[in-house]
Order: sequence, then structure tokens, then C-alpha cells
Amino acid sequence: MTAPARQVVIIGYDQAELLDIACVSATLEAANQLGADPLYRVRLASPQGRPVRAAGGLALFSQAAVEKLRGPLDTLVVVGGPGHLGAAGDGGLLDQVRRLAARSRRVASVCTGASILAAAGLLDGRRATTHWAYARGLAHQYPAVTVDPRPLYIIDGEVCTSAGVTSALDLTLALVEADHGPELTRSIARWLVTYMQRPGNQAQLSPHVQEAPPAHRVLHQVVRHIAGHLDADLSTAALAALADVSARHLSRLFLDQLGEPPARYVRTVRTEAAATLLETTALPLTVVARRCGFGSTETLRQAFQARYGSPPSAHRATLSRATAG
Repeated sequence: MTAPARQVVIIGYDQAELLDIACVSATLEAANQLGADPLYRVRLASPQGRPVRAAGGLALFSQAAVEKLRGPLDTLVVVGGPGHLGAAGDGGLLDQVRRLAARSRRVASVCTGASILAAAGLLDGRRATTHWAYARGLAHQYPAVTVDPRPLYIIDGEVCTSAGVTSALDLTLALVEADHGPELTRSIARWLVTYMQRPGNQAQLSPHVQEAPPAHRVLHQVVRHIAGHLDADLSTAALAALADVSARHLSRLFLDQLGEPPARYVRTVRTEAAATLLETTALPLTVVARRCGFGSTETLRQAFQARYGSPPSAHRATLSRATAG
């Protein structure tokens, strides 16, 4: 006897991001084609069932009005896009999101869709992520949410959030794996010709490729120096001397503009740089640690444990298996 299909509803709205919708729907359709049992039944819903005018000008037919949907649902997905602020300010839509979330096994957001879940109160007391460019604004507007701009996706109980745009594919693969196991997920990744499969805690944007806002000349200079001299003395005192400012002033600049003190920023940049070397080279851990400014492999291990929740060797093994898959 065929099991009942898993009911998945993707909520769209005016100026939703097309890729946010497609990454979820295409991944689940591939799961269906490759043997998911039970199947996923995916529907696009919108307020009053209106067509979803996606960012970029294309319009998608809605298959349901959110007001008329009834549960139970397996998965409720709220996408992001340029229209997310308008959607987050639509009290009627938020009421429907809350109602449907209560009737869903799990709830997920893609990119700036997190702002809609936050406005609905569904992220209160939870850890969540969103597109890195919108993370600070989300954290400021919703202080009850612990916003982490670093991971590709976060699964906090029955609520899942993902970073920018194509990270929806990574999150959806993770959800399929939870439902059906790794073999089907690997088959989907091969079918979609995509990376199998980036861990959720992999950074969506490495700090060592970012620059401080050009208007902040001193911070800009210091950040560029850090990125190019990871194995140098990057203590707060040394960086302050380089910029010809006091250590207190430099610390204030970091806190005001980057949200963390210099030492923590340096540690994060070094850890991200080490992660890149582990992902892209076969260099021994001792060499990786030395190149990235860690005094020992133990210091590197501690930094990785704090940042990724796993040691460097496990990180490299995870990425190696993903590439092989």
C-alpha cells in the first residue's frame, strides 16, 4: 500500500525570489523521481491565491490560497526575496503563517524568509540564520532571535532556516536525508549535478574575503592586513600600532562596525582560512595551523571545535565524503 504523500507548501508573495522557490521544489521533485517513498506533494501558495510575481519579472501560478489551506502539513517553507519586508509587515499573511506552522511537522525559511518567520514569532528563543547581508538587521529588529550569519543552514528542532538563495538546496537535501536517508540524497545531488552535500555549519561567506566599509579607513586597513598576514602577530596591540591608534579605539571600531572585538575577529578569520585549506588541499594539519597563524594543531583544534562543533580532521573528512558523493 502506497504511503500518503508528504504535503509540502511553499509560501510565495509579491517580489519573492524565484531561485528560493525553485531550489526547494526542484530538489523535492528529483527526490520523487529517484524513489522517495512516501512522495513529496509540493504546492506553491500565496495570499488569496494570487500569481506570485517573482523578482526579475516572471510570474508563477499559485496552486492554493494560504487562507484556504488546511493541515496537517509535513513541511511549510517561507521563501525570501526583495518583497520580504512587505510580507513581514502583512498581518494577514503572518496570521496564516502562524496557523499553518501549528499544523506542520516542520517549518523552514529560505534566505530573507527568516524575517517573515521572525515577524510571526516563530523564531523567538531560537538560533537562526539568513542571508549574510541581512543578518545584522534581522538581529536588531528581532532581539528574541539568536541570529548567526555564518552557517548555510540551521536546524533548531522543528524550525529550519537557511542562508542566501542556493543554500535552500543544501537545506532541502538535509531535510530529504532526514526523511529518506543518505543514499537517496546522494542520488539527488548527482542528478542535480550539485555539491553533495555542504554541511550546514559551512560558512556562507568567509570573513577573510570580506572588507570593512571603505568609509572606515582605519578598519579597512587593519582588516586587509589581517587577511594578508594570517601568520603574523595579530594581537590587538600589534594591530593598533599598525594603524597608529590606541588599542581601545581599535576595539571600539571593531565592536561598532563588525560586532566583535579584534581578537575574536582574528580567530574567526584564521579558522575560516584553515577550513578553506582543509577543503581544498591535502596539507598536513601542522602546516595548515602554521600558515593560518595558530601556534599549534591543538590551538587549531580548539578553534574548530568552537566554530564548527567538530575537529579539523572531521571537517576535512566530511567535505571529502561530500565531494566523493
